[in-house]
Amino acid sequence: MFDCNRFRTAPLTRREMLATCAGGFGAVALAALSADATPQAAPGIHHAPRAKNVIFLYMDGGVSQVDSFDYKPMLERYQGRDPHSIFRVEPTQFNNVGRVMMSPWRFRQYGQCGRRVSELFPNIARHVDDLAFVHSMTSRFPEHTSANYFLHTGNGLQGRPSMGAWINYGLGSENRNLPGFIVLNGGLIPPGGLDNFNSGFLPAAYQGSVFRPGDPPVANIRPLERDPNQQRQKLELLRQLDRAGQERLGRVDEIDSAIANAETAFRMQAAVPELMDLTGESNATRALYGITSTFAGTRTFGTECLIARRLVERGVRFVELTCPGVGHDRWDQHGNLRRGHADNARAVDQPIAALLTDLKTRGLWNDTLVVWTGEFGRTPFAQGSDGRDHNPFGFTLWLAGGGVKGGTSCGATDEFGYKAVDGVREIHDLHATMLHLLGVDHTRQTFRFGGRDMRLTDVHGEVIHEVLA
Repeated sequence: MFDCNRFRTAPLTRREMLATCAGGFGAVALAALSADATPQAAPGIHHAPRAKNVIFLYMDGGVSQVDSFDYKPMLERYQGRDPHSIFRVEPTQFNNVGRVMMSPWRFRQYGQCGRRVSELFPNIARHVDDLAFVHSMTSRFPEHTSANYFLHTGNGLQGRPSMGAWINYGLGSENRNLPGFIVLNGGLIPPGGLDNFNSGFLPAAYQGSVFRPGDPPVANIRPLERDPNQQRQKLELLRQLDRAGQERLGRVDEIDSAIANAETAFRMQAAVPELMDLTGESNATRALYGITSTFAGTRTFGTECLIARRLVERGVRFVELTCPGVGHDRWDQHGNLRRGHADNARAVDQPIAALLTDLKTRGLWNDTLVVWTGEFGRTPFAQGSDGRDHNPFGFTLWLAGGGVKGGTSCGATDEFGYKAVDGVREIHDLHATMLHLLGVDHTRQTFRFGGRDMRLTDVHGEVIHEVLA
């Protein structure tokens, strides 16, 4: 041990010790405050971020690109023809190949950019000058479960960390009272279940917390005890038990995560009821989001979108919204395309447009990245007579908000909207772009597992520079 008295003739007095060490007390206090503000250590950013938060609008089931944002007039010309006589038809899931089918919805041009949008989305269409479209996205999987995993985790198998978990791990949370990654479940958990929002091999503290846009939003969130001291005593007991486990086993990630999660859950008991209480929102805001709509799907998704705005306002890093149930199998219209897509669009169109407007009004636009996509698209030919099969070979998504160049588009599918042929992209590129806008280099954000450095984009991924402002 270092002996401070070796180099002096008399021991330090208390006054001398305080004078010598005083500068260190501020550092100790700063460290404590930093730990309190950021309870979960985060690797940090690699360059100046363009956005701080993400709202991920997940259109589960696969929206038809040729019926929404990818206008293909050739479908009208070849309506009713055998697709095998026109182009090579790839095997998909069901292979019940019908005739070429034009869109049942008309397309109109909107905005200064002149983007064509179908009448399914009249409200979103008014925001096309704020949106950046990628028309050449592809997936490696033609069925929902693997495609969902691929979209969410960059891998078609379950067990890998979700993109929300990676972002939460990389950047941490700006709100110590709420999880950094929240999923607002509109009623339909996608195929693959909760593994779409899992933390995988990352610490459990980074996984998605699933809320519902209703009362109660989280099971058992309201304390059973009226006496807050009793709650604190229970939390302290849990801490003691966890510490006893640590003394026996050493530092274990699962125990550290259990302690962090218990403390977050305790703080959520105060934060979540306030978050979900929309009585302070004006009638005009509620009407804007469609919460007063006569259509239940619009009310549900409108509530999700409004809560998403409130979450990013409070510093939650990643918010994902899933679709409400509207009497159909998500956007997965293998039959009855006209009714199914119309009802799904009616549920989400007004709330999404309201969210874009509200983010601007409240000064959140530049800090928030909004991403809209499904796990794949749909075929330009019919399945049977009135549906469309899965199409992983080319589909459309869009981005908006922080760091995104609005009114632009990149990539293209062929003249029938079947396969991406120009600027072909895959999900790894989307993930790389999202991380880039948040200030993270996707090649440098890694986690050691199984003897190698793992990352969200694996050994793939390129930033889509065409959509960057």
